[in-house]
Amino acid sequence: MFPRVIKIGLGFGAETGEGALRVRGRTVEYYRTTSGSFGLQLGAQAKSIVIAFMTLDSLDKFRNSSGWKVGVDGSVAIIDLGAGKTIDSGNIKDPVVGFIFGAKGLMYNLTLEGTKISKLKK
Repeated sequence: MFPRVIKIGLGFGAETGEGALRVRGRTVEYYRTTSGSFGLQLGAQAKSIVIAFMTLDSLDKFRNSSGWKVGVDGSVAIIDLGAGKTIDSGNIKDPVVGFIFGAKGLMYNLTLEGTKISKLKK
């Protein structure tokens, strides 16, 4: 869970936020998410990200990595929960699922591709 991820861009963009890995309702480790981008962009954005590991194998691979990169070390399926949509076993089939919500700002996008997640020592 990354409750607050900030992205700022002016040609080059940078995104960062800190969060916690929760297993069975307990916080077990802390992480930082970082991402960079290049292209036509100007502005700032804040959002929340929840990444759910749907299998024990996908969780173990994440926890045993030294730095996990979305799209390289694991693929994250983004679930769109627009008006009237629900979550059920019919629309969650991937081992790792991401939810992006509360996005506010001028640079709204629904992607985690290229995001690196690193363990923090706290």
